[in-house]
Amino acid sequence: MELSVMSPVLNQMSLEESLEYLSRLGVDSLEIGAGGYPGKAHLDPKEYLANPEKIEEFKALLKKYNMKLSAVACHGNPVHPNKEAAKKFHEEFVDAMKVAVQLGVDTIIGFSGCPGDCAESQNPNWVTCAWPPEYLEILDWQWNEVLIPYWKETTKLAAEIGIKKIAFEMHPGFCVYNPSTLLKLREAVGDMIGANVDPSHLFWQGIDPCEAIKMLKGAIYHFHAKDTKIDEANTAKIGVLDTQGYGNILNRSWVFRTVGYGHSKEVWNNIISVLKAVGYDGAISIEHEDGLMSPKEGLEKAIALLKESIIYENAGEMWWA
Repeated sequence: MELSVMSPVLNQMSLEESLEYLSRLGVDSLEIGAGGYPGKAHLDPKEYLANPEKIEEFKALLKKYNMKLSAVACHGNPVHPNKEAAKKFHEEFVDAMKVAVQLGVDTIIGFSGCPGDCAESQNPNWVTCAWPPEYLEILDWQWNEVLIPYWKETTKLAAEIGIKKIAFEMHPGFCVYNPSTLLKLREAVGDMIGANVDPSHLFWQGIDPCEAIKMLKGAIYHFHAKDTKIDEANTAKIGVLDTQGYGNILNRSWVFRTVGYGHSKEVWNNIISVLKAVGYDGAISIEHEDGLMSPKEGLEKAIALLKESIIYENAGEMWWA
């Protein structure tokens, strides 16, 4: 395994400043935003694709600070019902895939996306229940008429570009939001589709990340280290489907926290151990979204905890057995 960081937390720094800072903290690799919601502060694919020398400069910086690139992130909604929005997200995703391959990376991180409820929609419609029956009709249309056809075509394009793994963050609000929906799309489209496991989005849905990891064995292509604090008193009153702003920390049923501030180190040790047990040996990439901590403080606290939790070496022979 390797310790990685998702780059938007360092948007206030230049690329070289970010690499120097992370290297000094003992981080092994960088997951870099290249479009979509994470933005492209450190890597604008169009600029890099038009100027091949910038690709070489990027590689030289990685080598200078003894850092690797774990993945390229381009989270968007390429099946957005608004055609202009969908086109923008799709084009950014394609450019991100192209620049990833130029940088020697075969894994791209994103969202599955969410269509509307019909061909004339202008906004996404995330279905969360099975009744009244029209909701299931919407879900069937979204998957069979939009989502599966789109990703079948896009994985073909990805293979032509040189991408081997598309890792979907299972995020509520999009069609792929839990292990079963991830596996449903993977079965329909193919094994280029896999999971970016982010416990923070599983915790608040009531999903045990360790059980999710077991369910996804063989389909885990990336991992985001982010925590969620569940406020049991607020949850008891309003449930987990909370649409209050993230800044309303005292009244929400849950909020994102840096690693160790939502769940104990023991919980994170168990998550890392189950990842190892199912054969995942890739990046543990910190994503900072904590409304109570500065990026620097939250990131450094997460790095300190994960350095102790991550299993860096192979176990070797069980001599005692």
